[in-house]
Amino acid sequence: MSEISNALQIRQAHHKHLKEFHMGAYLLPLGAVLIWSVNTVVSKLAADSISAAEIGFFRWLVAAVLFTPFVLPSIWRQRADIKPLLPRIVVLGVLGMVIYQSLAYYAAHFTTATHMGIIGSLTPMLVLALAVFMLGQPLTHGGIWGSLLAIVGVALVVSSGRLSHLASEGLNLGDAMMFLAMLAYAVYNILLKRWPMPRLATVQLLYLQVLVAVVVQFPLYLFSPKTGLDASNLPLVGYAGIMASIAAPLLWMKAVQTLGPGRSSMFFNLIPVFTALIAAFTLNEPLAGYHAVGGIMTIAGLLLAELWKAPLRARPSLACGAKAAD
Repeated sequence: MSEISNALQIRQAHHKHLKEFHMGAYLLPLGAVLIWSVNTVVSKLAADSISAAEIGFFRWLVAAVLFTPFVLPSIWRQRADIKPLLPRIVVLGVLGMVIYQSLAYYAAHFTTATHMGIIGSLTPMLVLALAVFMLGQPLTHGGIWGSLLAIVGVALVVSSGRLSHLASEGLNLGDAMMFLAMLAYAVYNILLKRWPMPRLATVQLLYLQVLVAVVVQFPLYLFSPKTGLDASNLPLVGYAGIMASIAAPLLWMKAVQTLGPGRSSMFFNLIPVFTALIAAFTLNEPLAGYHAVGGIMTIAGLLLAELWKAPLRARPSLACGAKAAD
């Protein structure tokens, strides 16, 4: 009896540890989207003080300079292991650090923030769809309905509660650029899961992608109009380079590796909600009832996707087994 009791206690302790780990893992994507939400406000503040090409280049340059003393020695020691991984690292860097970030910066010149928010909220749906084809993951009822509910919630927030206003506006160049940006980021999240690199620490993988971004962004910076760095934009570049380019990607990459791309990307819907709240306190933008309704719907969508795990269609093997049993 004592052996059984001890076994039960060990099992309960193990389940408790797993539950605590699982709950703690949700802080990873939550922290990342909070940092990115602040960065959206930073981008608004930077719009009149520094060009998109400059902040896009300098943010990764700052990250590379800060990373190098701590990460480069280990990268050099593992260069033989890293060399065959370079093609994949370049693809990840171009997708997640260059295409996504650059298109988002430039899309703002051609479309409204409302459209950018709506198109950005499509990321979970894109990840779920791509995961079915690229990772073989089954669609779930919660994933579908939770995503739709969250998207409607985000739509309420970014459209100021007027959904009909969104439907009346047509697609423009900025909308297309933003959609391509989110598609690139969705593919990036899928490839992070599909291309595990166990010999590389998360910080090493991020550092290598940052180097890719610096190299690719440099020609764009070189041939674009310059506004220069000064006291008004240096703090903004610092936040983008440290928090948005180092802290948030580290948290996000760890979240994707721990929770998976589909579950992590659901938290992306919180960015417009967080941004509205932060902007209300920092930019004195007013809060309205649709912020509360949209926020509740978004969180409800996240919970629905997490809790309703029933597959959309029964697996063929299970269906055949049931038929044979009859």
